[in-house]
Amino acid sequence: MIDADGKKLGVLSSKEAQQIAFDQELDLVKIAPQATPPVCRIMDYGKYCFEQQKREKEARKNQKVVSIKEIRMFSTIDTHDFETKVNQAVKFLQGGDKLKVSVRFRKRAIAHPQLGEELLERFKEAVSSVGTVEKPAKMEGRSIVMFVSPKAAK
Repeated sequence: MIDADGKKLGVLSSKEAQQIAFDQELDLVKIAPQATPPVCRIMDYGKYCFEQQKREKEARKNQKVVSIKEIRMFSTIDTHDFETKVNQAVKFLQGGDKLKVSVRFRKRAIAHPQLGEELLERFKEAVSSVGTVEKPAKMEGRSIVMFVSPKAAK
């Protein structure tokens, strides 16, 4: 038995413990019911639940939700368009988001998957200062997909 101040009261019967809690207008809560004898504490249970919710809310507020942004390119992309996609990717990575970079093949371009692989290799080198490849390039249907995650801040 532990009282509201954290002092150990020793082993008491359940009736005695309930009476002490009732006299102090507090609740009797089992902390460790599997222990022999079970450990109980006198506390304001409503206040305890409220503080617990407050701590959980604060923890949720401090955690960062990482979303996955997608950059789509085609195997025949021009240099300026490529640079624009790289700049957008750098902005996403600096914001802490993960990237899914995909190169789509239209019509007969699927016959030359090495063009897409070369494009993703150039892309990887262009964003290497702010991101690292999480999953290397892999062919999925008519596109090649690669995942990039932001580098950890030092």
